[in-house]
Amino acid sequence: MTCVSYAATFRGVASSSRFALGTHVLVSLALRADEVVPSETLAASVNTNPAFLRQIIGQLREAGLVRSKLGTGGGSLLARPAASITLDEVYRATETRPVVALHHSEPHRTCLVGRNIVPVLEGVLARAEGALLEELRRVSIAELARQVCKRG
Repeated sequence: MTCVSYAATFRGVASSSRFALGTHVLVSLALRADEVVPSETLAASVNTNPAFLRQIIGQLREAGLVRSKLGTGGGSLLARPAASITLDEVYRATETRPVVALHHSEPHRTCLVGRNIVPVLEGVLARAEGALLEELRRVSIAELARQVCKRG
């Protein structure tokens, strides 16, 4: 088999919106500090199904970013001050897949590119994800809340 003839190449992967939705929830909670906000209210702001949003809220809770109150009058609130929650924490809590997916099937091992491309790309992508996380670490939920309010 030649290098160019194998069929397993890069395939498009739909991006996850969990990070964006988790960030939306946390900024909404930051703007309602010390208030318990029902998932229905948060879902209306996001314009999504409350059951789906509760999954994301569960991930945020497991990461220690939100607290939940059950029962009548229940909902979510920030577990810590918004200034102490950074976007890298939100990313780690909500995203379970890498930013870029590699091959879905094994590349051909007799091909020079096929046997080497995955480890080569893994190094590049690890550095890229590290840079992404470093940038996200610089931004807090409080900063995003200020920017949202400033935009009016």
